[in-house]
Amino acid sequence: MRLLRQLLIVFAVLAALLGLLMVFAYDVIKYDWIVFMEIQSAFDDQEAPLPVPASSIPVEGAAYLPGMGEPLNPVPADEISIARGAELYQIHCQMCHGETGQGNGTVAAFLVKKKPADLSSEVVQAKSDGSMFLTLTNGIWNPTNTLFPEVQFSGQMPPLNENLSVRERWDVVNFIRTLKASQ
Repeated sequence: MRLLRQLLIVFAVLAALLGLLMVFAYDVIKYDWIVFMEIQSAFDDQEAPLPVPASSIPVEGAAYLPGMGEPLNPVPADEISIARGAELYQIHCQMCHGETGQGNGTVAAFLVKKKPADLSSEVVQAKSDGSMFLTLTNGIWNPTNTLFPEVQFSGQMPPLNENLSVRERWDVVNFIRTLKASQ
C-alpha cells in the first residue's frame, strides 16, 4: 500500500512537471503538420480563379445557365427585397456609383479611364433584370488590357459573385430599379 502511494506521488509530480514544461514550451516547440490545403492546387492573389468544373451547380442553386440567355428575376421587388438591396448597395456599390446611383461616389473622382455608370439613367434602367444580374455577377473587365495582361480588372467594375449570394444580387437589382423613380 505504501509503495502504491509513493508511485502515485511520483507520477503526480512528474505529470505536474510535464504540464509546467508544456506551458512554457507551448510556442517554442513547433511541428509543421502537413494539411491538405497546402498540397492542393490553388491560385494567388489577383490571379484568375480556376474555371468552374463542368456540370457543377453552386451550393445556393443555379443562378443562370451559360448559353441559355439572361436569367429571369425570381425575387419579387417587395419592401424587404428593396430594403436589403439598399443596404447591400450602400456597402458594395455606393463608393463608386454614389448615393443616388448617378456615378458620383467618393471613389469616382479617382477613376480616370472609365467613370462609373449612372444607374438612374435611361440606358441602364432599360436593361433587363437578367442583364443587371450578370453585370453584378461577372463585373466589367477589359479583355484588351495589353499593358498588364495578367490583370483582368483594369479600373472597371469588379465581379461581386464572391461577395454577394445569388439572392443578394437579385435584391441589389431590385433596389437599382428604384433609383429611376427617386429622380
